Amino acid sequence: MNARELTDQIAAKLAAEVRRNGDIIPYIAEDGVYKTDMRQKNLSWWTNGFWAGLLWQMYHAVGVAEFKATAEKTEGWLDEAMADFTGLHHDVGFMWMLSAVADYRLTGNEKSRIRAMHAATLLAGRYNPNGRFLRAWNGDKTGWMIVDCLMNLSLLYWASDETGDPRYAEIAQNHADTALRVLLRPDGSCNHIAVLDPVTGELTGAPAGQGYAPGSSWSRGQSWAVYGFALSAKHTGETRYLEAAKRSAHYFIANAATHNWEPLVDFLAPESPELLDMSAGAIAACGLLELEKQVSVYEKKLYHDAAEHLLSAIAKKHLDLAPETDGIVLDSTADYHKDIHTRMIYADYYFVEGLLRLQGKEFFAW
Repeated sequence: MNARELTDQIAAKLAAEVRRNGDIIPYIAEDGVYKTDMRQKNLSWWTNGFWAGLLWQMYHAVGVAEFKATAEKTEGWLDEAMADFTGLHHDVGFMWMLSAVADYRLTGNEKSRIRAMHAATLLAGRYNPNGRFLRAWNGDKTGWMIVDCLMNLSLLYWASDETGDPRYAEIAQNHADTALRVLLRPDGSCNHIAVLDPVTGELTGAPAGQGYAPGSSWSRGQSWAVYGFALSAKHTGETRYLEAAKRSAHYFIANAATHNWEPLVDFLAPESPELLDMSAGAIAACGLLELEKQVSVYEKKLYHDAAEHLLSAIAKKHLDLAPETDGIVLDSTADYHKDIHTRMIYADYYFVEGLLRLQGKEFFAW
């Protein structure tokens, strides 16, 4: 895999995508076309920050002004979702870390800082002090928490760093500690969902979520655990999060390596049908490259090589670099039971972040 050559090809493709799709927020490319505009369909959808994040990463790497302008425009559209409020939930970190915080860090835009602080305060408002967790989703799920939310904690760590107010980071750490208790299993696999009594914090169930079945091992959830715990370790310096990230990473590496570094959607699903999720590989690769920075010199090679294997597996068989089509990474799967083997914006984002990390050209967005 020639990372530099791939980056140039992606820059050319992304420039073509921006020209075609600069006035939409993309999510899934159907038959190589972004037919659905999430700006119109659901402005509060959790993936709506990844387009801006992808553009900021590539703007930082190659300096194309059109990438910056489109990212800024996308960030502005999300103001309406914030004002509406009712559709937002735990994933405001994904939405505003990759848009507003990225903008603020790269340009110093004060309006972006304010947007991000709104989002951080909204996320902190979802904290359940009895159960010590950030509740997932809305409606009747008052006691639900999910492994994905480990990635949203970066918004709270950022808010504490930015304001000097420890409350945000304290909430983030409390949630990470609860995730250690009820989501991460001793062997390094994890539950997607934990259901807690919202009054006592007692664990009452662990539904299947987007994996095959209860007790199975949804690979994208595993990748969220690898990267999410690694980020909590980075932001806090706490060894328990580093050890959790390493445990998750070893489980992911062992399972991916036995399948040619092409992750199955669920590592504990039946052998047939064989369903892949390349987004899980891209996310895990970014987490492994973050881990590489935090471990001893004797451990670095393990995580770096595994990340390279995961990204190379995508590059060899699961990329579309044609400027005429939309979507870069192929064969990502949102849920074991639906949206199988398609092109998703977050897979593109994490593949590009990982590719740029390998070259030391990434913008640290988390």
